[in-house]
Amino acid sequence: MAEKERIILGIDPGTQVMGYGVLRVVENKPELMAMGVLQLNKYEDHYLRLRRIFERVLGLVEQYLPDEMAIEAPFFGKNVQSMLKLGRAQGVAMAAALSRDVPIFEYAPLKIKMSITGNGKAAKEQVAYMLQKYLRIPDENMLPQMDATDGLAAAVCHYFQTNRPASDKQYSNWKDFISKNPDKVK
Repeated sequence: MAEKERIILGIDPGTQVMGYGVLRVVENKPELMAMGVLQLNKYEDHYLRLRRIFERVLGLVEQYLPDEMAIEAPFFGKNVQSMLKLGRAQGVAMAAALSRDVPIFEYAPLKIKMSITGNGKAAKEQVAYMLQKYLRIPDENMLPQMDATDGLAAAVCHYFQTNRPASDKQYSNWKDFISKNPDKVK
């Protein structure tokens, strides 16, 4: 019996740039549907930026009909005003998803980086590289803005937390692995 399609929207909230990624999972195999950024730094009014975040997330929800949304939780910084603005951006993105009954899952930046690279302090470039390899994204589809891959990373992190990734080969133990992969053992 085939598994139903599952779509995860990942959001990297920001007040200058909001990144997003849409992951489609069929038969426990993830693939990139879309990723991009919303440039907000052209708007001087903070409230207009919040409105644009709400409208874009709502548009993504209506376009891709995600089953869940994964969002990066704000990290604790020293600048309280920046934290407040980031929290508002995250809240507005969450409100847009909630207005369409999309369940939300929050992940700390450290958790997202750890799930993608194995290193919670990985650079954005490392995260982008690992996502490109894991999802087999061609170079021409990669965006220069790391916020897009950060949004995608939130979606992939959620996938890892809620699914066991499909594998072409199953192994019962190390001996079984070695017998099926003699070229990987030296």
